[in-house]
Amino acid sequence: MSDSLLIIEDEQLLGSELVRHYRRAGWEVAWAKTIADAQRALLVRELGPLVVLSDINLPDGSGLDLLDKVREKGGRGEWVFLTGYGDVPDSVRAMRLGAFDFLTKPCDQERLDIVVQGAARSARAQRRIREESENRSRRYTPASFSGSSDVAEQVRELLGKLTQVPFSALVITGETGTGKGLAARILHHAGPRAEGPLVEVNCAALPRELLESELFGHEAGAYTGAKGRRRGLIEQAHGGTVFLDEIAEMPVDLQAKLLKVIEDRTVRRLGGDSETQVDVQVLAATNQNLDEQIHNGEFRADLYHRLSVFRLELPPLRERIADLKELVPLFIAEYNALAGKKVREVERPVWERLQAHSWPGNVRELRNVVERCVLFATDHRFPLEWLQLGSPELTAGSQVQAVRGDCLCLPMDGSLGLDDMVGRIIETMLERHGNNVAEISRVLKTTREKVRYRIEKYNIKRSD
Repeated sequence: MSDSLLIIEDEQLLGSELVRHYRRAGWEVAWAKTIADAQRALLVRELGPLVVLSDINLPDGSGLDLLDKVREKGGRGEWVFLTGYGDVPDSVRAMRLGAFDFLTKPCDQERLDIVVQGAARSARAQRRIREESENRSRRYTPASFSGSSDVAEQVRELLGKLTQVPFSALVITGETGTGKGLAARILHHAGPRAEGPLVEVNCAALPRELLESELFGHEAGAYTGAKGRRRGLIEQAHGGTVFLDEIAEMPVDLQAKLLKVIEDRTVRRLGGDSETQVDVQVLAATNQNLDEQIHNGEFRADLYHRLSVFRLELPPLRERIADLKELVPLFIAEYNALAGKKVREVERPVWERLQAHSWPGNVRELRNVVERCVLFATDHRFPLEWLQLGSPELTAGSQVQAVRGDCLCLPMDGSLGLDDMVGRIIETMLERHGNNVAEISRVLKTTREKVRYRIEKYNIKRSD
């Protein structure tokens, strides 16, 4: 779209001079001499100018009334008012309606050019943000959750319903790699808050002190190193959505503060003595069992009940193996485009190996496997040798055959990746030592925290 300027001016001499000046400057200029002409251009012909340079008082109406009507109809672009009869109430109303600037006649041409150029930069930035938002809205729809299985269809159906209602909070549960982040982006970009910001926070990636400051913000001097005021991420999400990933990792005292924000719709910065109104939709995700954490005192029951207005549970990939037929070609096409490859043929042995794998890392693991295979492919065939999923026996979960006495046998032919080997070791040790993490850490000469971390990372289910 070219940079177009609409001039609304009833004075013949001034209007013709402005048209001539801005056409020489490279603008595509349209001139309306009455409010009726301007209204037809903006609302009927949908001219869509980048900038509108308008008088306020015209023979058949007010430019301010026209701006109000255009904004109600969703009209874009920046408005600059240039008038010889403007007063304080007019300027105040213009600013409230979203006008870029308010100038009085006579106005120096150089100053007017500076204001118009500033309005043009602002309008271009708004247009770019709007186009990016529209692109994300087209990309993230309920149909983006791919799969032809019954469980995938149920998830899509629920996502479709949720995007039609203005809910305040929601909990997304599921194993690591099942698509919780994708579901959150669908709920935001396909929902009623799509034009607002989406702020994502990984609660497990930040230490407690930094997490509190990041979420709620701080005032200057609130703690050592806080040199200036900072708006927290919840404030930055005003009018949109805040996505709290790994919510179960949030310390209990911060959970109480988050609950107050959700209940009161206000946030107080660290070191602040006043509260700021916030309007946010809260999405929380976790791969932990929150009911169990509540029982253990690690998660607040009142926060859980406030967050779980709706609950969306994403199924693991092993429960929708039929979706591989749709997901694998989708990822192949994605990495073909990124790497300039032409992989298009997936042979039967590859499908058999993919369908036999238990996919502890779910769709994320599948994406990584496809990426590796496409990048290392030498022709149009999907390479079996780069799957590295382990032998079918191990993949299906039959570890007994791999344990001989006090030895665990792992293939060294490249069929089992490093993560799979580590996960196999931890899983076998859990079975051998009756889920005693302290004993396992002693035998493996490591710490209990590292053992627990790997149990969570590889989503290892402890046997009874």
